[in-house]
Amino acid sequence: MPEDQPCEEFLGKIDVLKNLPTGSIKMIDKRITRRSFKKGDQIISEFDEARGVFFVHSGIVKLSKQDERGNELIVCIKKKGEIFADACLFNQTFRNYPATARMLKDGEVYFLNSADLEAELMNSPQMAVQIIRYMSEQLHGMTSILRDVALRDVYTKAVKTLERLAEKFGANRCNRMHIELPITVQEVGSLVGTSRESVSRVFSKLKKDDVIDVKGKNIIITDWCKFCHMFLSGE
Repeated sequence: MPEDQPCEEFLGKIDVLKNLPTGSIKMIDKRITRRSFKKGDQIISEFDEARGVFFVHSGIVKLSKQDERGNELIVCIKKKGEIFADACLFNQTFRNYPATARMLKDGEVYFLNSADLEAELMNSPQMAVQIIRYMSEQLHGMTSILRDVALRDVYTKAVKTLERLAEKFGANRCNRMHIELPITVQEVGSLVGTSRESVSRVFSKLKKDDVIDVKGKNIIITDWCKFCHMFLSGE
């Protein structure tokens, strides 16, 4: 999809909104606010009052939580066509955003006030069902990640994280899977739920076994078929 395509056309192709009646898409289009951000810019904070939901039009967005000491846990990473902060819809208990959102790559984000979307959901059963289905799928994915973080060893957690990143951001070039995501070893550790040092040790072993190649923020799974055979068969 071209970056300059009409907002309405873009919205109609987002998973959570596609196949909706034209009237619903037009309503959202009229109420959308476009915001441009540079790499490193904070979009929202988990301490901000929740006012709406966001759609990633371009760029990459990192969602994270911090503890009292400033340690970061990356909850998920969103790409073009995905929604975030949707957990605040119809939520009367938690008034703040569920996570802090920051740009990993320059891009544009669309903002939609919660009240506007909630009003349309009340009038459009099809949209309501589609939103519920989408959020259910997201919850299923998050519970799988939680299982990995809580129950698996560091090596397996790191490998599963690489698998998810490859599936979402990977470009397979002659069996070499290039993870097209500007991410540091520290950030991979935050995704895995462990320290940078632990991830570095796992990466060192994977590099020694000719499974991956890491250059700066670029991660390449050097033999995708081998990787799948070694780690994903039987999953």
